[in-house]
Amino acid sequence: MKDQLIPLSKFPIQTTDKLRYADTDRQGHVNNAVFATFLETGRVELLYSSTEPIISNDQSFMIANLNINFIKEIHWPGTVSVGSAVMKLGNSSIQFYQQIHQNGICVASAFTTIVQVDTRESKSAPLSAHARSVLGQYLIKS
Repeated sequence: MKDQLIPLSKFPIQTTDKLRYADTDRQGHVNNAVFATFLETGRVELLYSSTEPIISNDQSFMIANLNINFIKEIHWPGTVSVGSAVMKLGNSSIQFYQQIHQNGICVASAFTTIVQVDTRESKSAPLSAHARSVLGQYLIKS
């Protein structure tokens, strides 16, 4: 799936984010650093869902790896759509595949590895059976 783009409609999680004028750089397009924020918006919808919480008290999620493939520029004003899917579940980690779209065109793709951490001990913590069940609903085949 590394070089293969998929339609936004195929992603089990889809969200939108509004572009802000402050997101633009001197060249007049959205700054590359903001792409990571859009990807975060897509992941947070699942990781910190108020309707189906998967994280326990004294735990949080941390990014272990973020690899963004910049395909096209994003231009203000407007919105972007973010498609997110779980690629793989580890003992304490989740690998996401995501794409950012503007006006129906894929402008970036990304692989992100998130690790669940016990905040009291500052070390990885295994995903619960409940978390695995919920996350499993969002698995996409590579």
